[in-house]
Amino acid sequence: MMTPRAAAIHDMSGFGRCSLTVAIPILSAMGVQCCPLPTAFLSTHTGGFTGFTFLDMTEEMPKVAAHWKSLNLRFDAIYSGFLGSEAQIDIVEDFIRTFRTPDTVVVIDPVMGDDGAAYQTYTPAMCAGMARLAELADVITPNLTEAAFLLGMDYGDLPRGEAGLRQIVRELSMEGKRSVALTGASLAPGKTGAMCFDAATGETEAVQTDFIAHPLHGTGDVFASVLTGGLVKGKPLTEAAREAVEFIRACAVRTVEQNLPMREGVDFEPLLGLLTERSGQA
Repeated sequence: MMTPRAAAIHDMSGFGRCSLTVAIPILSAMGVQCCPLPTAFLSTHTGGFTGFTFLDMTEEMPKVAAHWKSLNLRFDAIYSGFLGSEAQIDIVEDFIRTFRTPDTVVVIDPVMGDDGAAYQTYTPAMCAGMARLAELADVITPNLTEAAFLLGMDYGDLPRGEAGLRQIVRELSMEGKRSVALTGASLAPGKTGAMCFDAATGETEAVQTDFIAHPLHGTGDVFASVLTGGLVKGKPLTEAAREAVEFIRACAVRTVEQNLPMREGVDFEPLLGLLTERSGQA
């Protein structure tokens, strides 16, 4: 069997575990070839750092896509995340339309913000464009803040509790046309995880684990990367989400034990073997 291949459209941050420095090792550990298409290069990610550099890769992205098309490359997954400019939204839309096949799973992590606010590099126009891009997805992985943006709601007006979380993923599913894995979904105190709507079955199911009371950067990227790897390997949405949630918890425990600063992200590298074992690569 040929090794499955995923195109990963994210930024590359030289320091701080997020985006491509998360996606590449995780997908590789799960037995998936990761083909990065960088949207920007930053010296560090933007959370908790000041003075970071930012190299916009907008002009280079269509050239990469054109070269890949000339090579007749095929992708089992297209997985996008942080975008560096408004113009990149149209570029990613064109990429999806060019490379998507009936067997390609398109996973869009609509990275826009957290804790009720947009990230500092995201304008209202970019958020609107991200919502449009997400309409092309087979699966989206928003957090609660991004869910509010996608639904055109104020963060404080989102419905709460299990019934509210179920309502959010149903509304995000575009009447059942796309799957949703809503992250940061807690059904009870001391618990966290994801609320999933599976477009293939029409079912909504929660995945929960113990909450580690320590703030961490990059958990959304870890979740979406593990989820994408699981989907590429043929796992149902909820099973892939459960693997992602359990992996994040194991990484969070290790990060707390190492007493790492929040801005360094999740200390996941020593635990990649867990993903390899579960993916049948060992």
